[in-house]
Amino acid sequence: MEATLRENLLKAAAAQGTPAYVYDLDIIRGRYKRLKALFGRHFGVSFAVKSNPNVEMLRRMLPEVVTYDVSSYAEVERAMDAGCPTARMTFSGPAKRVGEIENALRAGLGELVLESVAEAGIASKVAVELGITQDVLIRINPATSPRHFGVNMAGKASQFGIDEEEIEPAIDTIKALPGLNLIGFHIYSGTNSLKAEAISENYGIFITLFRHCSAYAGITPRKLIFGSGFGVPYIDGDQSLDVDALAELVMPQLDELRADPRFAKSECILEMGRWLVGPAGWMLTGVIAEKRSRGVDIRLCDAGFNNHLAACGMMGTVIRRNWSFTNVSNPEGEPEKYNLVGPLCTTIDILASDITLPKVRTGDVLAVSNSGAYGITASPTRFISHPEPVEMIIDGGALVDATESRLNHWRAKPRTKLSDAA
Repeated sequence: MEATLRENLLKAAAAQGTPAYVYDLDIIRGRYKRLKALFGRHFGVSFAVKSNPNVEMLRRMLPEVVTYDVSSYAEVERAMDAGCPTARMTFSGPAKRVGEIENALRAGLGELVLESVAEAGIASKVAVELGITQDVLIRINPATSPRHFGVNMAGKASQFGIDEEEIEPAIDTIKALPGLNLIGFHIYSGTNSLKAEAISENYGIFITLFRHCSAYAGITPRKLIFGSGFGVPYIDGDQSLDVDALAELVMPQLDELRADPRFAKSECILEMGRWLVGPAGWMLTGVIAEKRSRGVDIRLCDAGFNNHLAACGMMGTVIRRNWSFTNVSNPEGEPEKYNLVGPLCTTIDILASDITLPKVRTGDVLAVSNSGAYGITASPTRFISHPEPVEMIIDGGALVDATESRLNHWRAKPRTKLSDAA
């Protein structure tokens, strides 16, 4: 970890305490810039708000993105609070409530991603009642499962999208519904891949399906969304995705697609969250106490799976492996092995097992890397009512408090007796 970043993380911990999340906007902007240089000839970028819905961060990222992909009406409101026009939002998700669809359409949503024929029927009814025509995309669930992805959703029963085998009658039904205007298609069938060849192969599957479905529907698609699947290396020793090699594999496929008059003016979108913001975030946790039990050195921290479920191996991981940790306070200490645990009253609250770190002392600050995506937003922060993490942004070297909730933080004046409740 470079000295400047280490100093900024220590400043954040000193200013706001721990647990804390810190996001570096300069890193995020640099990653956007790299994407544009490699893929910008054919692709725009849609940011998946679910990966990190912090409003202040969304506001500062807005100039870089084409659209925000939202997955609930509350995320629509978050994006609006960040200054994003609703026309620049795409609403996906497998179980949209009727009220969510109505509110989003009433607000002037850009595109609604239809995950089923039944959802299309609901959207049609709402659009007719509102007296509008809503642009929609059909999400396709491919029959072919991608290889080398951390999670794949294709080739099996799924809540996401319409099965490839059923897509033709679905298109017929949706095109016949009043109030809906089919403008394109959406596929997101795998996530968190570190293999350029696997992502390229998956995009080949997408393109084949986009060609077939557009021809069958008889449309010149205005928008095609490619679920990115770009992964990040959470575990020490994992190799980062070679995005340069990926561009060399993918861009010729897009050149060929664009050469087809049907797709010459189609807006192609990379939908991503993890790759953009994951490596630009850290969770900071303070070491509360030291303990030795049956020959094992244990360090007790103020953050656990209530603050970072993914780092504790509880987001789809079959075999838990230690994420990358840094002792920010004592980087030059003698290496020793530890079990790192959180503050929760359960044996499963384990941050890392048998991990080697520079000597960890009470009061030290530890940082968990690659925490900018699916960190606090994917964690059960209310469990056992420990303080929720604060959130800080580094922007141009300046620290900005971006905390959205201080739920369960202690009162400035602690209660001493029941009558203090008043």
